[in-house]
Amino acid sequence: MTSKLLGGILIAMMLALPARADSPAEKREKIQVMREEVLAELFDQRPQARAEIDEAEGYAVFSNVGVQIFLLGAGGGRGVVRDVKSGSDTYMKMATASVGIGLGIKDFRAVFIFHSRDSLNDFIEHGWDFTGEADAAARSGDKGGEIGEAASVRKKVSVYQFTDGGLMLQASLHGTKYWQDKKLNRLEKSR
Repeated sequence: MTSKLLGGILIAMMLALPARADSPAEKREKIQVMREEVLAELFDQRPQARAEIDEAEGYAVFSNVGVQIFLLGAGGGRGVVRDVKSGSDTYMKMATASVGIGLGIKDFRAVFIFHSRDSLNDFIEHGWDFTGEADAAARSGDKGGEIGEAASVRKKVSVYQFTDGGLMLQASLHGTKYWQDKKLNRLEKSR
């Protein structure tokens, strides 16, 4: 691999990673704002999703930035799970790894709607999802874009995905791990 190519890959990966300097309160605030923006977009494009969420046990909203360089890809992000019945939030992190052909950076949002208490609790406690995916997404400013509905490996869960800037062409298998953000949850519960 040439040094220019390696340098380009490293720069792309660094640009895809979110800044880490925010305080826990600022991180929670950013996650809350992101959740409201994503839900507004979802309800605008899929009005029936509002009724799904109102009738669900809970829902989760995640923001993720990923990089795919030839055969390998990685990404990470944060989100929040809302228990509709109790009104409580659980802050979570996510990381993805993929193997497949592709090149690009993809910034996307995902909304999970949990239709059963077991699926909600299982996601909060175990948070693992593994999916196969083939997609092409392009968005620049207000042009282009994508909203996709995907079936999760877990039963009784609806998943909506949005791109929000970036370009990605890929055919890959993704392993995504979701887990509780203990630092953000500890501070939130101590309030």
